[in-house]
Amino acid sequence: MFKSNNVTARLFERQISTPAPGTAIHRARRFYENIVPGYTIYDVECPDHSFRKFTDDGLYLVSFSRNHQDLIVYRPTWLTFSCKEEDCDSHDLPLKARKFESFFTQLYSVNLASSGELICKDFFLYMESNQFGLFATSTAQIHDAPSTGGAIQGVPSVEKITFYLLRLEDGARLDERVFHNDYVNLAHSIGAFLYDDLLAIVSLRYQTIYILQIRDSGDLVDVRAIGEFCREDDELFLNSNSQRVQCLKKKFYFHFQDYIDLIIWKVQFLDRHHLLIKFGSVDGGVSRNADSHPSFFAVYNMETTEIVAFYQNSADELYFLFELFSDHFHVSSKSSLHMNFMSSHSNNIHALEQLRCTKNKATSFSQFVKKMMASLPFSCQSQSPSPYFDQSLFRFDEKLISAIDRHRQSTDHPIKFISRRQPNILKFKMKPGPEAGSTDGRTKKICSFLFHPILPLALSVQQTLFLQASVVNIHFRR
Repeated sequence: MFKSNNVTARLFERQISTPAPGTAIHRARRFYENIVPGYTIYDVECPDHSFRKFTDDGLYLVSFSRNHQDLIVYRPTWLTFSCKEEDCDSHDLPLKARKFESFFTQLYSVNLASSGELICKDFFLYMESNQFGLFATSTAQIHDAPSTGGAIQGVPSVEKITFYLLRLEDGARLDERVFHNDYVNLAHSIGAFLYDDLLAIVSLRYQTIYILQIRDSGDLVDVRAIGEFCREDDELFLNSNSQRVQCLKKKFYFHFQDYIDLIIWKVQFLDRHHLLIKFGSVDGGVSRNADSHPSFFAVYNMETTEIVAFYQNSADELYFLFELFSDHFHVSSKSSLHMNFMSSHSNNIHALEQLRCTKNKATSFSQFVKKMMASLPFSCQSQSPSPYFDQSLFRFDEKLISAIDRHRQSTDHPIKFISRRQPNILKFKMKPGPEAGSTDGRTKKICSFLFHPILPLALSVQQTLFLQASVVNIHFRR
């Protein structure tokens, strides 16, 4: 633990002392207590894009055009300008330095959507080892589509959903995968999960989990499909043993009558062989408020086609596993260095205290468990690895801002980041929207924050629900 808050003293102490084994990176992250994005450029002149996120290695800023046709990728740079005065800190930045182009360089713009398709602005997965990006486009939903060809009744249909694999370095289109008359939940990447080079895509309409491998060459290769059949010879077995199968079906339905109407909602990888699959009713699978519907969780071994464990969403055992081993549910790559330091209640005492406080306030432990289990399975790459969300370094109001990638209701008050080691010391604050606040307090506004995973740099984007131009602020260390 550092004895001084002075960055020069910290650098000197780092030179003359050796950290305990395995703590070097944690010790280095404490320098972010001194290096914070404490200066803001309000209402920056910038392209009218929908800014999605920084990649987890910080190399790219991904955005989409407002008409949801084009992908625009930027390279984050750092502001440089000269000052001839003696006291440069007291002067405002030059006009050129206050523009978006001073912080980001456009690498390219690629048209992805065609034939009535639109880019899903909430969908983006990043393969850090190869710098590949996965994007999705789709046509409009058909809510009253007939359930033909084995489709589930009540699940909407989309005429065409296309997944594109691009090399982010130059925007080259490497491969694509098309789903016709299907439904994949693209919002916030819910319907797909990336683990190393394995990709799982969930077809809600046909109740199939497609497992694909992303090769180093950029090819999307089919590995298996988990749905009506789980083994390669299942169909052959069923056709050649029809009488035996009918007997098994009768026995199955007799014992599992409560489960026969369940459908797959969501899936995530736990490792290269095991999936965590969430089941529930058809209504809950397509509803925006699925939390109120009963659900079940299965741990499925893809290699043996066995269900290793099965839990209801109110099961105490599953909750205690989640409390003790939360990090295992967040993993999407064993090779990423940037995602290994996200605060959770299984690796951070402050997050654990917050969880226990919420648990103690709950009127019903069963309802508390259901509420906590509603977040499982986690959406892939849904949290920012920025050190400013490290709860061992900073304290902040998680109702206003957090590492989770979601829009928030905007506030005209600054969001404060308080030092953990010095509880009364404000390290920096961030305010979305115009510097002087909104002129119309009645208009409902939402905001999103995009933190660079390494640099003291962040974007705050405030927008109204009426598709007016966004207010973009740049927060950085001057």
